[in-house]
Amino acid sequence: MLRTSLLTVMLLLSSLALAQEAPEAIPPMPRDRPEGLTDAPPADATAPADAEAEAPEADANAPEAGAERPEGDLDAPEAEQPPADAAPAAQEPAEVAEPAEPPRPYQTQCPAVIGGQIEAKLLPPIDEGECGTQSPLAVTGILVNGRMVPLSSEATLTCEVATTLPQWGEAIDGYLQARENTELASLDIGTNYNCRGRVGGSSDRLSEHGMANALDVVGFTFADGRTVTVEGDWPAADAPEGKFLRFAHDAACSSFSTTLGPEANAEHHDHFHVDMGCHGAACQARLCE
Repeated sequence: MLRTSLLTVMLLLSSLALAQEAPEAIPPMPRDRPEGLTDAPPADATAPADAEAEAPEADANAPEAGAERPEGDLDAPEAEQPPADAAPAAQEPAEVAEPAEPPRPYQTQCPAVIGGQIEAKLLPPIDEGECGTQSPLAVTGILVNGRMVPLSSEATLTCEVATTLPQWGEAIDGYLQARENTELASLDIGTNYNCRGRVGGSSDRLSEHGMANALDVVGFTFADGRTVTVEGDWPAADAPEGKFLRFAHDAACSSFSTTLGPEANAEHHDHFHVDMGCHGAACQARLCE
């Protein structure tokens, strides 16, 4: 019995000595990570269970979804009613549409105005059915031998007619200086722009007056104070005034494309009609009566 106990003790001591002398075991190295795996942690399998555990128990007294709320429920919020004396909300004024801008007119300036041969200003375009012109001028004076000779009133004319007036005025002024020892002081005018037919409005053809392309001259005022009129002085052909009027008529024929005087017809017994209308196939012919 004793021997057996001693043997057991010795075996235990031997086992302990061997355990201390044995080298420490080297832990195994992990294998390489397979390609394609992400670093996202695996889903927690217990999450649904925990969520179910954390969900609050449904209130047995709560109404089911979609069920009508019983009338008189004290928990329902009441709609706010405005006070009886509250002023109505001010309505914003409706935006007023801005009027469309009128189309921009394109006009041409008259070289005679720029050069100072005529005293005039550009008017807006005239559009009256068949009548009108794009760039009318309000002419108030013409340059004659270095001085500005006024028109008796403002005349609405095209640039073409207005540009021809100084040439005619210089011829008249030269005659007066040579024959009458005076100068031209004023050009007395009648009709200029007027939307009507030819010959006083009785013709179906549009007059050159309807395009601001004509001017009627009823007389002339001299620097010495005399006034000569077509109606009063044309009949006395041999008088100085009659001779002057015939010279003025003939000078107009060499300047304008159309010149009509008392001998043209009864409609022109009291004035000279001058215009820049077209005569002939190439608009180069002149009409002088």
